[in-house]
Amino acid sequence: MVTRLLDISLRQRMLVVIFAIMLGIGGLYSFRTIPIDAFPDVTSVLVQVVTKAPGLSPAEVERLVTYPIELQLTGVPALMEMRSLTKVGLSLVTIVFDDAMDINLARQLVLERLIEVKEQLPPGTEPMLVPNSTGLGEVFQYYLSDARGPVPDEAVTHQNLIDQRTIQDWIIRPLLKSTPEVIDVNSMGGFVKQYQVLVEPAMLRKYNLTLREVFDAVASNNANAGGNILEKHDEKYIVRGIGLIRSLEDVGRIVIKEAGGTPVFVSDVAQVLIDHAVRHGATVLNGDREVVSGIVLMLRGGNARDVVESIKARIDDIHRLHLLPDGLRIVPFYDRIELITAALSTVYKSLAEGVVLVIVVLVLFLGNLRSALIVVATLVLSPLATFIVMGQVGLTANLMSLGGLAIAIGMIVDGSVVVVENVYRHLSEHSSAAVPRLELITRSVKEVGQPVVFGILIIILVFLPLLSLHGMEGKMFKPLAYTIMIALLTSLVLSLTLSPVLCSLMLKRGSEEDPWIVRWTKRLYAPSLRWALKHTSVVLVGAVGSLLASLALFPFLGSEFIPILNEGSVAPQTIRLPSVSLPASIEIEKRMQQAMMEFPEVEMVVSKIGRTELGNDPQEPNESDPVVRLRPLEQWTTARTMPELMQKFRERLTRIPGATFLISQPIQQRVDELISGVRTEATVKLFGEDLEILHRKAEEIAGQLSSVRGVRDIKIEQLFGQPYLTIDIDRGKIARHAINVADVRDIIGTAIGGEVATRVYEGQQRFELIVRFPEQYRNSAETISNILVTGRDGALIPLADLGSVRLEEGPGRISREKLQRYVSIGFNTMGRDIGSLVAEAQQKIATQVVLPAGYTVAWGGSFENMERAMAKLRLIVPITIGLIFLLLYSTFDSLRQAALIILNLPFALIGGVVALWLTGEYLSVPASIGFINLFGVAVLNGIVLVSCMNALREEGATLDEAVMSGALLRLRPVLMTALVALLGLMPLAFAHGIGSEVQRPLAIVVIGGLVSSTLLTLIVLPILYRWIEGRTTQNAPPTDSHPVIEPAHGGQ
Repeated sequence: MVTRLLDISLRQRMLVVIFAIMLGIGGLYSFRTIPIDAFPDVTSVLVQVVTKAPGLSPAEVERLVTYPIELQLTGVPALMEMRSLTKVGLSLVTIVFDDAMDINLARQLVLERLIEVKEQLPPGTEPMLVPNSTGLGEVFQYYLSDARGPVPDEAVTHQNLIDQRTIQDWIIRPLLKSTPEVIDVNSMGGFVKQYQVLVEPAMLRKYNLTLREVFDAVASNNANAGGNILEKHDEKYIVRGIGLIRSLEDVGRIVIKEAGGTPVFVSDVAQVLIDHAVRHGATVLNGDREVVSGIVLMLRGGNARDVVESIKARIDDIHRLHLLPDGLRIVPFYDRIELITAALSTVYKSLAEGVVLVIVVLVLFLGNLRSALIVVATLVLSPLATFIVMGQVGLTANLMSLGGLAIAIGMIVDGSVVVVENVYRHLSEHSSAAVPRLELITRSVKEVGQPVVFGILIIILVFLPLLSLHGMEGKMFKPLAYTIMIALLTSLVLSLTLSPVLCSLMLKRGSEEDPWIVRWTKRLYAPSLRWALKHTSVVLVGAVGSLLASLALFPFLGSEFIPILNEGSVAPQTIRLPSVSLPASIEIEKRMQQAMMEFPEVEMVVSKIGRTELGNDPQEPNESDPVVRLRPLEQWTTARTMPELMQKFRERLTRIPGATFLISQPIQQRVDELISGVRTEATVKLFGEDLEILHRKAEEIAGQLSSVRGVRDIKIEQLFGQPYLTIDIDRGKIARHAINVADVRDIIGTAIGGEVATRVYEGQQRFELIVRFPEQYRNSAETISNILVTGRDGALIPLADLGSVRLEEGPGRISREKLQRYVSIGFNTMGRDIGSLVAEAQQKIATQVVLPAGYTVAWGGSFENMERAMAKLRLIVPITIGLIFLLLYSTFDSLRQAALIILNLPFALIGGVVALWLTGEYLSVPASIGFINLFGVAVLNGIVLVSCMNALREEGATLDEAVMSGALLRLRPVLMTALVALLGLMPLAFAHGIGSEVQRPLAIVVIGGLVSSTLLTLIVLPILYRWIEGRTTQNAPPTDSHPVIEPAHGGQ
């Protein structure tokens, strides 16, 4: 296979060069068009069902809405997890499917089940699917800015906020929503315009009317009528009756009834006006004023860069065509492109620096610029070819997939280095002058072809098990594994086709003498190896001692799931008491924002309080979702790193009364919430039935957590604290007055709550028209008690006489998972690894908190993911080593030599563990993947040495000569492959840009491991080879060992 590929390439040299150029152009085009995002989308395949049930308490919504929906959805195919959140008038059910499930099929299955459950739900409740987006879907957020600035007059400000919200809903939202791959645009803040009919109770009594009569009159007097067609004089006329409400006057002139020959109009009994709907949320800017904002949601699987660029182009068009009233502008406060650019520039910078360092190593070790340029051709073309394949298989370019390329930079050139080095060495030998050039190159490449193929295949094999990871870690690291494997495969093909062709076209016969750096290294290495061969026991004891010492460091390495990425923005979520009103909440938010603006690092703060109109983010007014936009890192003065700055924010915010704060980042908190239902890194879930017991035990658990070092931002789910004004209808009393529950419910729903009677159309825009009592008749328990209900005999009875009207406190939210109620205690970590922190917390909770029968504790969030990922890796790593062993056995056809190279693997651990310990990095999933990567490179170096020693022995060298000469001959390729891999990763280890946090542990492990592995390969492996082969020689003829690999002099 290798021989045929080589022969075809050298016969069709121009074709190979043209193909390489086309590959480069295609790669550049793919790089420009490939979907780009900052991070891989780690959101599970999930469908959310939101059901609005206005006016119902959480307990009622749970019983009447949430439970029937959960029961209906239980047993849906590929269901992994189901959890729900029930709040006042709102139910949100989250259904998580297996990752293999197609999202559109999942949505279809859920819809079918919802159709079946609809008849069991209360009238007027309509379950809806949340738009098909993900935790990374909020790609662009903006607010509306008025060039005229803040207005001191409150009434004018109020009207401006109504007008701006109308513009956002009916002009901006439709325009932005039509952008490709935008699934929806959420509106937030301001006031939603509403027509209101405020009925005076005294006027109802005067005209002997009921509220229902007014409601029905308004509802039935707003429609056009179609009278089909009229044909006359050979023409056809369409008959229309125009009866739509067009203005406030039209509403006022609706006739309710006739009294003594005089019509009673709506305006006789009610005040008709334009005001705003009851709002559940607001947006606040810089601690200064309220604004209207919009959130662009990207379709699941969309291209974030293209979506944001298209949105920006749309916004520029809106401004250019003056579609907004004078002075109004759309100002972004969260733009995913900024994060994408920052994250990718970190990777590009590391890639570029890695390439430069690799080129320097090649020039120094080969001592020939042309040889180095041939290897650089592979180094440049392999990533470009990788982009083509990535585009075809649907991989996006993000921090992890491009990080895979940066990690592979050192390994991409391995094959080419070996081929070019061997060809150059053969060309430099004087004896080669008699051999035809092409034949010499063919022979040189064939010598090293098989070790190159096996070596690179082993590295690819090492990454195969990563493809078995599932969940968040699978979505995070599969792109990395795929990219490395694709890059290595393309580099293998190029090193066996393009490299020999370029060697034949560019290389000249060179000097037989090694470059100065190789000579200098050999002068150091030769005496060291001789000494080691004489003092084998000392060397082996030292090596094993180092290994045991490094293993002893393992308990001192902390463990975590994945290092937290710096997103360049902070989200200090503000949580107040559940009883807080929206105006009071806004004032607390302003104080928080003013505190944040004191920091020079902060550029802008925009907070979204409460929930949007879609209801897919079921926040109440006591919770806010701020975005703190930070200046570039180089302009920071208060702190140097994100964790430090977050701690400074925490210290300042603790001085603000009336709220607690959870400091996170926009994407991080959204992903945390989708993974575990809580916006924190880790969460304790306490399952049980009684809300009182759950609340009490959650307080005890939180008390234990607060005593654990490293725990920050403890947040107990606020079950209670929601004040209720309960009107408890006494059936005995209403029966005496011949009144039904429905009559009282009408009064409560319409007079107090306000019921939508119809909609008023203004061109394409439509606004609700509601009927209710004026505020002074429904603003306290006393006034509500005095609302009069008309009996069957016409008597007017106060509500207080038909039941009890009382203030009480009840649950504000009820969370469920696996059809069970639970309360969550969430927390973030700081300055400590999550593994040891959770172990300590678990021990304290188990001993100090006594749970009643039927109550259980479960851990969720990133700790749960870490446990799952580490358990998988504990299984994967031994399997990987087993697969490597099989490949080595097939390479050397010798169990002894395969075992000899496998023995090299533990020594690769030494440097990796020591490097983690020295730098203070934790043993995380990226670090574990670093160890897997390391095994591949360590094996490659082992193959290089052993195959050369075998070849020399076959040529007749004694065992000692083969060991010494083989080690010296292979010194250059071993050092080069190790150094290019090491230096290729050096920029990632020292990078401090956005996104560098994930790749740093991986790079540190590989760099440390390569240092120990290379040193021990060059010293310990020759000793072990001599010992094993020496014993074999004593027991059997030397011809017993016949390696498959052809001899290779000096190359690899």
